[in-house]
Amino acid sequence: MNLAQQRTVAEETPWAAIAGVIATVSVFAIAQGLSYPLLSFILQRQGVSPGMIGLSAAMTPIGFIVSSPLIPAVSRRFGAGRTALSCAALSAVLLALIGWTQDVHAWFLLRFLLGVAVNPLYVLSEVWMIALAPPSRRGRIMGIYTTLISAGFAAGPLCLLFVGSEGWPPFLVGIVAFCICGICLALVLHRLPDMNGEGGRHVSVFGFIPLAWLLLFAVVTAAGFEQGILALLPVYGTSYGIAESTMSALLAVMIAGNIALQVPLGLLAERWSARLVRFACVTATVLGCALLPLLIESPLVWPFIFVWGAVSYGIYTMTIIELGERFTGSMLVAGNAAFSMMWGVGGIAVPPAAGAAMDLVGAPGLPLALGLICFLLAVLSIVRRRDA
Repeated sequence: MNLAQQRTVAEETPWAAIAGVIATVSVFAIAQGLSYPLLSFILQRQGVSPGMIGLSAAMTPIGFIVSSPLIPAVSRRFGAGRTALSCAALSAVLLALIGWTQDVHAWFLLRFLLGVAVNPLYVLSEVWMIALAPPSRRGRIMGIYTTLISAGFAAGPLCLLFVGSEGWPPFLVGIVAFCICGICLALVLHRLPDMNGEGGRHVSVFGFIPLAWLLLFAVVTAAGFEQGILALLPVYGTSYGIAESTMSALLAVMIAGNIALQVPLGLLAERWSARLVRFACVTATVLGCALLPLLIESPLVWPFIFVWGAVSYGIYTMTIIELGERFTGSMLVAGNAAFSMMWGVGGIAVPPAAGAAMDLVGAPGLPLALGLICFLLAVLSIVRRRDA
């Protein structure tokens, strides 16, 4: 690329709008990442059973699933910008109500509503990112986007180290984060594209499923793998006599790999193609499932887990890049809402299935179950080279 072409690309890249959307989502991710451990700590102090704590936490992803089909119609009716701003404000109010009630039964409804409110903010922000990123730079920009989301979620629990988990201070951090999220969005709203004015054809979330079913299955796989590993890798390690602190450190290394390598994967997608890099990520994830039992007690597990975390999450990064390559406008809104719904489905369905596999065959059930779903995705990717 010569200097004139580089200048043209730079001029066509709306960096101010992209930075505003990234700031919006990063701050939102901090609030979300803080809320899960915070509410679990509070319920634990109240003597609530682990099973009830798990059910309470599941209400937010259920809110994601239920609200996803409504997002395209709501954004068309009220406008994407107005919808996102309203959701940021509503999320702050709901988090304040959660802090005020301090009641496990009331939290079931409030955490469900929080999922409903947060989901459009997440979906529309991701749609804007895909639409704003020029095709020539979409890989690296979406890599930066997914990196900062992961960093935001990781930073949320770290906030508790400074403000603790008692009283109003941690809730105020989350409430302020949602308010800052809305401010960041309001500052760049005039720079964001009108997604409902592009793309012509309107389609519902369920109508979108047959148009890109393989991409949606890739989202289920990525979500299920991530949630399954976060929930069950500590249990897997203890069966080998590995200390809980060591397994916690391994999870931290996996998240670090997640954060560090999404931009390089995005650059590879620009050089080759998102579809090819996605297939490579799936294949590497399957290989990782096979290697985990061999390396779990070896010092090599540390670099292994770093790369394994990166390629497993890279499945999702490549999938959203593919979504942006194939769809625009209102179709992109419907597609991203479908992604959100499938992420919730994968996060809820796969961890219990992996846990059941561990009950049946012991610790090897975790890499076996996760490896099988990734292997199925790899096979479908080969069979369906031009996924509909």
